[in-house]
Amino acid sequence: MRFLKITKWELKNTLSSKKFITIIILQFGLLILMMSFFNMFIGSIESEDGISLSPSLSKFASIDVSDNNSFIITNLNKEVLDIRLVDYNNSLKRLRDGKTTAIIVSPENPREKIESFQTINIDLYINSEDPKQSVVLNEVNSTLEALSTSISDEWINSLIPPEKIVDPEVKEEKKGEFLPLQIIKKMMIAILLFLPLFLFGNMVVDSIVGEKERKTGEIIIAMPLSHSDIIMGKNLAIILIIALQTAIWIITLLIAGFNIKNPQLVYLIVLLTSVPIIGITSVIATYSKNYKEAEIGLSLVYIIMVGFLIIPALAYISTRSLSSNISPMTLVMRIFSGEAISGVDFIIPIFSILMVSLISFWTSIKLFKRDDMVFGPRPNLIRIIMDFLGIKKREFK
Repeated sequence: MRFLKITKWELKNTLSSKKFITIIILQFGLLILMMSFFNMFIGSIESEDGISLSPSLSKFASIDVSDNNSFIITNLNKEVLDIRLVDYNNSLKRLRDGKTTAIIVSPENPREKIESFQTINIDLYINSEDPKQSVVLNEVNSTLEALSTSISDEWINSLIPPEKIVDPEVKEEKKGEFLPLQIIKKMMIAILLFLPLFLFGNMVVDSIVGEKERKTGEIIIAMPLSHSDIIMGKNLAIILIIALQTAIWIITLLIAGFNIKNPQLVYLIVLLTSVPIIGITSVIATYSKNYKEAEIGLSLVYIIMVGFLIIPALAYISTRSLSSNISPMTLVMRIFSGEAISGVDFIIPIFSILMVSLISFWTSIKLFKRDDMVFGPRPNLIRIIMDFLGIKKREFK
């Protein structure tokens, strides 16, 4: 536990720094600004006037319709679906070629079947590999439900004398939310929860690269501490600060009225996710010669890490595939949404967090043990990889 000495020292210096206090205030202001914008945006969407979500959500998914009697096509949502009236054979070819998400086939003479009390079969063919399939399925189900209700009301009204027909009082009740709105709400909350993890990379860089530029690395290494104690102590201090920041953000979101179920478990998963992110940041900081090089490396790696978190989460909303659970953001999203989660769904992201954490911290410690990484001259990346693999450099006379 000797690394705790470094942790206490780093925390003391950081928390007493005016620069750190300024950063915390600016970050909290950013959170308030983002929450305000998010609430205004969602309020505009849910208002009666509404707003256009984005140009890309218009004609979001394509569907081919084989409907010679215009029984279904007139009732489909043309704002969301790109509807094409195509004959059955051509639509099958388009489905196989991936040019359409689904095909809906209406029966011949549906009105005659309704009048003779026959069952009407509507055939729907969906490309299961298309992530837009859930949108099409929701829209088709809504259309068929509305059409069924309309036919039933029409049949009932035909049995009642006209003078006894009373216009019913209609009360609209909405169930669930449209998929794009679900994406916006869930992703926005998830981004707000994970944002603190990427706001402290400069502290890791300053803690490690700063020692090189200030030429104080010799003093720290001369202390009665191992290299692993130094790296673990510095990074633990950053993780504790992230823990405090994340707790403040979650409490703020709850006070602001955001619906976050199981906040304690959400907090734990977000905090665990910070460990591999700090580990990877530590690797970059240990390898870099100066601040500029570290900042460039962080920019590139953070883009990859953000994509790793967000893309599977978006894929889960669309497809509910098992592979999308690899992202901790997917797990957090499902937790604060109140979904039932199996043990396997927990194991996949936790395993990915554990493996990346072990590899990144092991790599960071191995690099920090090298005198040429701390004092220079730094070897090239190929040489470092060869040393990690135990490949000796051959000398030729």
